[in-house]
Amino acid sequence: MKRLLYTVMTLMLAFVVTGCGEKKDTDVRAELEEKVSKLEGYKATGKMSLKTGAVPQEYDVEIWYQAPNNFRVDLKNVNKEQSQIILRNAEGVYVLTPSLNKSFQFQSDWPKNGGQVYLYQSLVEDIIKDKKSKFKTTKKSYIFETKTRYANNQTLPIQEISINRDTLAPEYVKIMDKDHNVLVEMTFKKVEFNPKFGKNDFDVKKNMTGAQLEKPIDEEDENTSFDIRYPAEEVAGAVLVGEKVVIEGDKEQVVLTFSGNGKSYTLIQSKAEVAKTVSTTMQIGDPLDLGFTIATATDHSISWTYDGIDFMLASNDLTREELIEVASSVQISAAGK
Repeated sequence: MKRLLYTVMTLMLAFVVTGCGEKKDTDVRAELEEKVSKLEGYKATGKMSLKTGAVPQEYDVEIWYQAPNNFRVDLKNVNKEQSQIILRNAEGVYVLTPSLNKSFQFQSDWPKNGGQVYLYQSLVEDIIKDKKSKFKTTKKSYIFETKTRYANNQTLPIQEISINRDTLAPEYVKIMDKDHNVLVEMTFKKVEFNPKFGKNDFDVKKNMTGAQLEKPIDEEDENTSFDIRYPAEEVAGAVLVGEKVVIEGDKEQVVLTFSGNGKSYTLIQSKAEVAKTVSTTMQIGDPLDLGFTIATATDHSISWTYDGIDFMLASNDLTREELIEVASSVQISAAGK
């Protein structure tokens, strides 16, 4: 009898040990997919660090999501005290720049049209879609190394995503180049699943007003001069061949022309103006996250505002990826050229 009891207990112990073994990547993918499918919403905060330009940048990021299609991403540049808000609600997709009293509306599928480093669903989709991803576990985390789906994924093709084992919340994302150098890192500080939202939390006017109360609109400077910015990247041998100043009314524009090896493009820049009243402009194209700012992208152009300057990059020769590569590198002034 004792021998029989010992045998039964041994078998039960073996079953428990086997059942509590490490989960496979397929198990974790299934759990993540189920988590997202049942998600009513979340609020998250974190910090994003960029090393893709001449000067490293840091951003405080706040993310809200309310099922099925309401999104709010607030990006604040830590050093320059600038902010942008990306909103998606029933009326469309908006990019708000409170310091300039401006908002832009897009007819866009964002955020479904590409990977987003700060959106939980996007990271889970990256994990699920890449069946050849690398997988490992620690005591507290599931860690996946996957391909990226970002706009500049040729330059940044790899990412490491860490997921908390207990809550399945994102912990960090590291985006790397082909040599595994980390150029973008998003660290999540706090994630709250299924929070409560107010009726107007995703309203354009409320978010613009709230951001401006937090940081007043920049005073308009009568001085129209500014430091000219140059791309740090040479694309396919294209070099600077022309630089001129164009005056239209009281607005000064600097036009840079690049050419070489069948590749040419134009970069126009001018001082950004603060709108006297809140204005919303319909944009043709899609919102594009350059890392340091949100831009507007079409097949042949990218336009954005950064550090008080409006930029417009256009080319019939460059691919979309090459346009993004050039735009992402325009962060240095004439003194740093």
